[in-house]
Amino acid sequence: MFDSFEVRKTLVIAPLRVATSVWPTEKDKWDHTRFLRMSVMTGNVRCRIAALNTAADVYVINRENIKWLVDYLEKNSMPWPFDFVVIDELSSFKNWKAQRFKALKKVRPFIQRMVGLTGTPVPKGLMDLWAEVGIIDQGKRLGRFIGKFRETYFKPGAMNPYTGVVFDYVPLPSAEQKIYERISDITISMKSMDYLEMPEKISVEHEVEMDSDERALYDEMKKELVLAIGGEVIDAANAAVLSGKLQQMANGGLYASDGFVKIHDRKLDMLEDLIEEANGQSVLIAYWYQHDKERIMERLTHLGYKPREMKSCKDIEDWNAGKIQIALISPASAGHGLNIQQGGHILIWYSLCWSLEMYAQTCARLWRQGQKNVVTIHHIVCKGTVDADVLAALESKSSTQQNLIDAVKAHLT
Repeated sequence: MFDSFEVRKTLVIAPLRVATSVWPTEKDKWDHTRFLRMSVMTGNVRCRIAALNTAADVYVINRENIKWLVDYLEKNSMPWPFDFVVIDELSSFKNWKAQRFKALKKVRPFIQRMVGLTGTPVPKGLMDLWAEVGIIDQGKRLGRFIGKFRETYFKPGAMNPYTGVVFDYVPLPSAEQKIYERISDITISMKSMDYLEMPEKISVEHEVEMDSDERALYDEMKKELVLAIGGEVIDAANAAVLSGKLQQMANGGLYASDGFVKIHDRKLDMLEDLIEEANGQSVLIAYWYQHDKERIMERLTHLGYKPREMKSCKDIEDWNAGKIQIALISPASAGHGLNIQQGGHILIWYSLCWSLEMYAQTCARLWRQGQKNVVTIHHIVCKGTVDADVLAALESKSSTQQNLIDAVKAHLT
């Protein structure tokens, strides 16, 4: 922008919390960026329009509002003003059917330079790369049509034998190497361990066990659900139903038609012990289900703690300032981009998730450059339950829909 004058105006597209709290503060920490004028286009429509009309070098917008931006400029007959676009968390553009993808694709011809940043480029497999790379190079390397891409590099995997509907695709033997070669000229891959001074990380598994009555409830639920889908083709939909119900029970409760049913408190007891062992140090707790969060909040509040959910910029600021001893975070809503490594180095996974991307990104909130302490990641696992399947898939670094389906098939046999 100021050295070679190749671009004039930059747009950064990022997750909401990253757009509002990370980019504006990070740019002030570096000598070569602190002089940049930055305008953040978030909030209500009036705030966004005001930020758009503010004179700046870099404009930041959350990805949910990219469609609004494109539509607003078009409606008011205004030309697309950004010749340089940076997508923070490129993997959020892996769905070519999403509104944000379609909106950005519409203005892509007017963008001179585009960069995508991500730590998880293929969270669910190589298929994700078609949209991610396509939005960068307009389909030059992997083709303009998803059908042709599938035909060239994949073959049908699991499918419904009656309808012929394909549930997923399996890469051909040489597909991975060919795809990497096709995109190598526009891709830079850097492992943090090779280039940055990363803190040490320790991963610990804590096993809890249900008593005989609790176990009987779990086994009955597993038997009933397995029987219910035993005569059908196992796909991601019914595999997710089975896995989800069993995960809820492993965590200690279950959503039912007449409300919430408590199964056990084993994980809460272990969580209490781990927090006590932390001896006053800040602890970050990852949860998956809403009732997990509610039960954790209730238990810890009863014990005299003041747990807070990590939701707002104020929460992030207070956490980094050491004002929050116990914080809760949902991998689904706050896993990407947040710089919270200054506030603590202990992460407890109360409930696990199947998504390798969400798992890795959540762990990376603490285990990242700038962390001054050894990072300890605790996993509370209910013995003999689906927790073991999830953790095994995550540890093998291949957690995809297929792992979910395979785990269910294992239970069926």
